[in-house]
Amino acid sequence: MDRVAVIGASMTKFGQRESWVMDLLAEAGEACLDDAGVAPDEVEHLYVSNMASGEFEGQTGIMNALAHDLDVMPAYSQRVDQTSSSGGAGIYAAWQSIASGASEMTLLVGGEKMTHRTTGEATDVIASITHPVEYKHGVTLPSFAGLTARHYLERYDAPRESLAKVAVKNHKNGLNNPHAQFQKEVDLETVMESPIVADPLRLYDFCPITDGSAALMFCPESVAEQYTDDYAVVSGVAGATDTQVVHEREDPTVMGGVVDSGEQAFEMAGLEPEDVDVAELHDMFTILEFLQMEGLGFAEPGTAWERVEAGETEMDGELPINTSGGLKSKGHPLGASGVAQGYEIYAQLVGEAGERQVDADVGLACNVGGFGNCVITTIMEAAE
Repeated sequence: MDRVAVIGASMTKFGQRESWVMDLLAEAGEACLDDAGVAPDEVEHLYVSNMASGEFEGQTGIMNALAHDLDVMPAYSQRVDQTSSSGGAGIYAAWQSIASGASEMTLLVGGEKMTHRTTGEATDVIASITHPVEYKHGVTLPSFAGLTARHYLERYDAPRESLAKVAVKNHKNGLNNPHAQFQKEVDLETVMESPIVADPLRLYDFCPITDGSAALMFCPESVAEQYTDDYAVVSGVAGATDTQVVHEREDPTVMGGVVDSGEQAFEMAGLEPEDVDVAELHDMFTILEFLQMEGLGFAEPGTAWERVEAGETEMDGELPINTSGGLKSKGHPLGASGVAQGYEIYAQLVGEAGERQVDADVGLACNVGGFGNCVITTIMEAAE
C-alpha cells in the first residue's frame, strides 16, 4: 500500500472573527489548495470537520456548500463530527480515503464559529457531549477537569504550580504563532491568582472559546512526489473510545482512549514514544496535558508533572509539547482544533514553523473528544 502523504496545509487566524463558519472554511480551504499547488478540479474527496454548526449558527449542509464555494465539484463531500475530536477524526477519514484507494487527492477542512454566542450558551452546547444522566445534573467538562485535577495532585503529591507551568509554557509558545488567539506571555503568579473556575483549576487553566479554521491536503506518496519534495507522511493513525459516563472509569486519571489510540498508532508506525520529536496535545484544560503525556507513554503514571517542572516539554526541551501554543493559547474552535494540530506537526516536519521551529523528524498529535470519550492519535514523519 502506498503511504499517505500531506502535501499542503493552512490555518486561519484563530480568535474572535467577524466571519461566519462558511467564510472561515473557505478561507482555509483556498489557502490549502494554493499551498499544495493543487487545482480545485483535482480534489476527489472533501471532508469537513465540524462539531456544531447547526447548534451555533443554524447552518447545516456545510460540506456541500464548501464544495461549491471552493469549486471542487463533483468531489465527494462529507461532514465529520466527533465532538471536540472532530478534527482528528477528519484526519483519520482523509487518511482512510487515500489509503483505501478511493481517492488520490483529498482535502480536509476543519472549522467552527463560536464567539458570537455567550459563554453560557457555548458552554451548554459543549456540555451536550456528556452523558444525558450527567448533563441533566448540570455536569460540565470543566467540572470533570477540576475533580480530576484535584485527585491527581493529591494522589501523586504534585505541586499546584506544575499545572500553572503548562499554561505559562503554552502562552510563551503562542507568542511565536501569528495564528494564535492569545499572543501574550503570562507569568506563574498571574495564573495562580486568576479566578477559580473549577477548584483547583483557575481561569488560565482553561482554553478560550474561539473561531477559526484549518486545512490539510492528502494524497498517495507517489503522487506527492509530483508536487513537492517537502511533505510529511502519516505513518500511524488510530482512534479509540472510553466510557461515556466518566465516573464509571476504573481510574479517573487514565484516559483509555488516549492509551488505546496511542498504542495502535505507534504499532502502525513501527515507532516508540521516545522516537517522537515534537507533540501537539489537547490541552483544553492544563490537567489534560499531564494525562495525555502519561497515556501516550511520554511519562510514567503520576510523573508527567515532573517532566514539566524539569523544563523537558519546553521549546528547547527533550520533548517540545504544544509548540503552537496549544489550545490554551492558540484557541479551540472545536472542529478545527485537531486539523490545526496536524497543521503544526506538518509545519514542524517540513521546516515551515518559523520562530517556533524545532528539530523534528517525527511528530504526534492527540485530539480528545469530550473528557476522553473519544480520541484520535496521529503520527507523522518527514519525507525521506
